[in-house]
Amino acid sequence: MLVKSRPPISGRLLGIGRRSVDNFVDTMRIARRRFAVRPARYPNTLWSVWALVWVLLTAAAFVRLDTPAGMLRDQWSPRFVHFADFFTQFGLGGWYLIPSAVLLVAANLTDWHGLSRRSLMLIYNWTCLALLVLSAVGLSGLTVNLLKYAIGRARPLYFQDFGVLSLHPFAFDARFAGFPSGHATTMGAVFGVLLLLFPRRWYIALAITACIASTRVFVGAHYPSDTVAGFGLGCAFALACGLVFARLGFIFRPTASGLPVRKASFRLIAPAK
Repeated sequence: MLVKSRPPISGRLLGIGRRSVDNFVDTMRIARRRFAVRPARYPNTLWSVWALVWVLLTAAAFVRLDTPAGMLRDQWSPRFVHFADFFTQFGLGGWYLIPSAVLLVAANLTDWHGLSRRSLMLIYNWTCLALLVLSAVGLSGLTVNLLKYAIGRARPLYFQDFGVLSLHPFAFDARFAGFPSGHATTMGAVFGVLLLLFPRRWYIALAITACIASTRVFVGAHYPSDTVAGFGLGCAFALACGLVFARLGFIFRPTASGLPVRKASFRLIAPAK
């Protein structure tokens, strides 16, 4: 009886590498084709109105809340600060970027041609979701980091030394990287993704993500206006990504007005047979 020998490790690695490249090329080909055949007809979203609301809310937080927040920074109870410090960790981008990146790498290494239709749709939906989260959180995170160091606003930890509005542009010092808040930007992006996926439960998503974003004030890392600005920035990036995804037919379908609508075929759990 002849025993079929397995290919050497180098051959298997080479095969995985070729599959990875082929999957990436196929994905880019699909995206380019869809961009070419689908016109750039995005819904008539009143971005200027929403931008004005965002600016006004940020300004109102600056005028009414920032100074009291700076004065109260050392007066919160230690137990409450410890509670806020625990939940503020969920605003770190790594919670959302790392799992998304791992999913995309796994999908890139998967033999899509060997999957059943049921498994194919399931992995495809998870891949699209990972790409949406990675795009929304990643792009908004890059932008907010450029902004915060370019603006150089002092954090409330140094309220007594610098006051509520002390700007040190391009200081590249963590002490002067307060505006906007990176954690709040991540939470805004997460809220935007949840808003697109579950529009009828937007108030639950807003309550949770806004509470996590607000913890940055109680731990003394940011002023209220920093969190408002960051939250709005992250949400805007998520909604913009959703519009692009709808044009490509990933997760959403476009609408004549308003936000894109989740497609009926988008399911993260395989339906029962």
